[in-house]
Amino acid sequence: MKTFKRVLDIILIAALLLLMSMQLTKQIAHEWIGISMFVLVILHHILNRKYYTAVFKGRYTPLRVFQLTVNTLLLLTFICTPLTGMMMSTHATPFMNGWMKTSLVRVGHLALSHWSFVLMGVHLGLHFGIITSKMHSSKIRIAAAAVMSCISVYGFYLFFKANIFEYMLFKVHFVFLDYSKAWWLVLLENLLMILAWGFASYLLSLFLKAVVKKESKNNL
Repeated sequence: MKTFKRVLDIILIAALLLLMSMQLTKQIAHEWIGISMFVLVILHHILNRKYYTAVFKGRYTPLRVFQLTVNTLLLLTFICTPLTGMMMSTHATPFMNGWMKTSLVRVGHLALSHWSFVLMGVHLGLHFGIITSKMHSSKIRIAAAAVMSCISVYGFYLFFKANIFEYMLFKVHFVFLDYSKAWWLVLLENLLMILAWGFASYLLSLFLKAVVKKESKNNL
C-alpha cells in the first residue's frame, strides 16, 4: 500500500506539471488530465484518511499549524481549480459551461491553478525530511543542500520571471504561453519552480522544529 501511495503521489505531481504546461497538451487533453487529477486527489485523501482522524488530537506546535494550513489550502485549491475548469470546459463537461460568468471563472481558474502549483511545492517540501533522514553521510547532505540551493535560486528566478504572482493575485485574465519552447524545457522549468518552493518549505519546517526544540529546553 505504501508503494502504491508513493506512485500515486508521483502521478499527481506529473499531472500537475502537464496541467501547468497547456501548450504541450492542448485543450482537450488539458481538460481530461484535470478531471483525472481531480479523481486521483480524492483517491489520495481516501488512502490518507487517517490524517483527518488525528487533526483534533495532540498538541499544535508551530510546525503542525503550518502543515495543517498548507494541507487545508491545498485541498481547497485542488477542489476549486477543477470545478472552475469544468465550468469553462468545451469538451469534457460542456454541460457545466456557463454556470457562472466566463470572465470571472477564467480569472478564478488561473489564480487557483497557480496557487495549487505553489502549494503543491510547499506540501512536497514538508516531506523532504523523509529523504534527508536516509542520508547518513554529512558530506552527502551538504552536497544535496548545495544542489537544492542552486535549483531553488534558478527556480525562483523562473517563477518571478513568469510573473506568477500576478496570476495568483487574480490580476491576469488570459494565460500567456510560450509555444516556441521545447517540451522538455517547459516541464523542467515547472519542476524547478516546484522544487524551489519545496526547498523553501523544508527550510522553514527546520526552523519551526528548532523553535519548538528551543522552547522545550527553556521549559525544563
